[in-house]
Amino acid sequence: MQGVGFRPFVYRLAVGYGLKGFIRNTASGVLIEVQGIPSLLEEFTRRLLSDRPPLSHIEAIEASTLACVVEEGFVIGDSISGVGVETLIPPDIALCSDCRRELLDPADRRFRYPFINCTNCGPRYTIVERLPYDRPFTSMRSFPMCPECEREYHDPLDRRFHAQPNACPVCGPSLALLDAAGTILQGDAVAEAVAFLRQGLIVALKGLGGFHLAVDAGNEDAVRRLRERKGREAKPFAVMMRDMELVGRYCEVSEGELAALTSAQAPIVLLKKKKGAALAFAVAPGNDRLGVMLPYTPLHTLLFDGGTDLLVMTSANFSEEPIVHDNEEAMLRLKGIADAFLMHNRPIYLKCDDSVTVHLSGELRQIRRSRGYVPAPIYLKETGPAVLAAGGELKNTVTLLKGTHALMSQHIGDMKNYEAYRHFEHVAAHLQHLFQAVPELVVHDLHPAYLTTQWAMKQSVPLLGVQHHHAHLAACLAENREDGPAIGLILDGTGYGTDGTIWGGELLIGDASGAERFASLELMPLPGGDAAVVQPWRAALGYLYRSCADLPELPFMKERRIEPVLELLQKRVNIAETSSCGRLFDAVAAICGLRGEITYEGEAAIALMQAAGGRVGSQAFRSALHRENGRWTILVSPIVQDVVAALQQGMAISDISQRFHRTLVNCFRQIIDKASSATGLKTVALSGGVFQNTLLFETLVLELQNAGYRVVTHALVPSNDGGISLGQAVIGRKYLKGSYRGVR
Repeated sequence: MQGVGFRPFVYRLAVGYGLKGFIRNTASGVLIEVQGIPSLLEEFTRRLLSDRPPLSHIEAIEASTLACVVEEGFVIGDSISGVGVETLIPPDIALCSDCRRELLDPADRRFRYPFINCTNCGPRYTIVERLPYDRPFTSMRSFPMCPECEREYHDPLDRRFHAQPNACPVCGPSLALLDAAGTILQGDAVAEAVAFLRQGLIVALKGLGGFHLAVDAGNEDAVRRLRERKGREAKPFAVMMRDMELVGRYCEVSEGELAALTSAQAPIVLLKKKKGAALAFAVAPGNDRLGVMLPYTPLHTLLFDGGTDLLVMTSANFSEEPIVHDNEEAMLRLKGIADAFLMHNRPIYLKCDDSVTVHLSGELRQIRRSRGYVPAPIYLKETGPAVLAAGGELKNTVTLLKGTHALMSQHIGDMKNYEAYRHFEHVAAHLQHLFQAVPELVVHDLHPAYLTTQWAMKQSVPLLGVQHHHAHLAACLAENREDGPAIGLILDGTGYGTDGTIWGGELLIGDASGAERFASLELMPLPGGDAAVVQPWRAALGYLYRSCADLPELPFMKERRIEPVLELLQKRVNIAETSSCGRLFDAVAAICGLRGEITYEGEAAIALMQAAGGRVGSQAFRSALHRENGRWTILVSPIVQDVVAALQQGMAISDISQRFHRTLVNCFRQIIDKASSATGLKTVALSGGVFQNTLLFETLVLELQNAGYRVVTHALVPSNDGGISLGQAVIGRKYLKGSYRGVR
């Protein structure tokens, strides 16, 4: 991997021990030839692993003994002539401790320079246009290095040796603060921006992978103003906090969460809020968790050094649009949202959102895999032909398979508008260009209306359509380097089924080559189709209509025009049939009066989970399994009937939610037991966006493990639709190898 300081590290290590030889790149990796006293060679080999640079990753070491030849010293050699060196580009990495110390040192020549970086930190992926990863092929090419930076760049003993973004105030990028009209404001740009934030103003801040919208997280009016202007009614905002002492004041923090927050990747981590924390309520309304990150760039560090403590730091865009990353684009698209613009003149070649993670069941798990992690590969168990997978419609990512590397793109977002589609096209093309791979197959979702499917149809490459939930199963197995077969419990909101219905509560048995649909949730009607997704009260009517002999009168029906929806149900017009677990959560949330309409995906389900107060009940509602034509159905009707009865009897919503979660855990345990009895399998793979529900996930994992099952889950890629491109790609490779049999 280029740009991580491995060759200079080896050089310094060898020179320090007085060893002779060379290090150079080859097509298969790094070749080191070193000679000296055997005891020193052993120590050199030990430290090669123990002291390697923090950004480097060693897949394997092969060693052999050679006849000794005369060497003058130790050198960093050129790549072997005539051989194309296969390299990887590291992700953008948070400010390292050495650079932070220099940044705040008045005696250092980079004192308060907001673009300080070295081999161990700074921008990488977002500034690279093509390989090799050299300055002329990055967005730093317009900043020629001054003599002092040039000296550092060419000195193997300097930590800025071959650091492509290397720069200083003399030769590097610079900051400017502009008002809403685009006029450059004089004075210290950072200090003035801090003053604006203290006044409750919204500042658009250009970072590593795009612009953020920043506002004082303790100012209720300012946060509400940001929501109004951004068009984001309720979805929680992330907060950047000055340091870990402050994080501990507002949130509960485990050792695993601490490690994630302070890591080189510096993701957003979803932490449990402490009661009474004095944040603006509008930051994360009705949610017991808060998305927290620490300052990860020099510019962030300077903002907090200037006196700020807590800043909402959210992607700069209007709701549902991709993040803004270009200066002119920011002035145009953020007009009317931002009061000021703190921007710089280093171009961002690839926009890249912040990564979002959560620590569950002992592991850090990706919810949105992006900055800090992309494009680091997912390591596959087998090699094979190059395959490109287009992903899904929501939380889209693209995956390119090259050898044993699955190169997954950054989070692209929901494919709902032209701007998102353009971003998708750019990322798909860039992955192939950057990693020099020509795919033999393009894989897409079965849904014909997805923009990703329509894009795939335009490609002059053989195509394969893959069922959505099969892709989920294959992704979970692939990231765990599992061959399968396994019992796959796949729970999400929407996936186009092979029978024309909308799947989403599926138990599949199989692997990347193919799968059998062993069981699913009972089909329920969605009146109005997609309209029932954004208006869960419609889904609630559909579930009640199918489940209850007589439609009950419930509070959520008041002041809503239910008659036209009931007419659709009676006439079976504009009805989608679904086995979705996500829609079941939505329907129950609406029946309970928690959310009749939503402003972001999963809002109703989250409200139902939050209502449980962090507990899964000991008692359950009725549930039943039914077998017909060789396939099992988990009946939903009894659950809906019992929820209605509980409401009518005055049961607290918290108790209903706790019982509902317990019911689902019991149902899934029972059907997994049946699948295991039928197949002898004891490995269970869990995938799908519903497993972002912390109560359901942690309870089910624990109970399955206690029952003797081996449970494989997502950690490296999201369990939601952000991970299905990986599954599509590995299925595509099976297809090219002639071992694909689809979903039965």
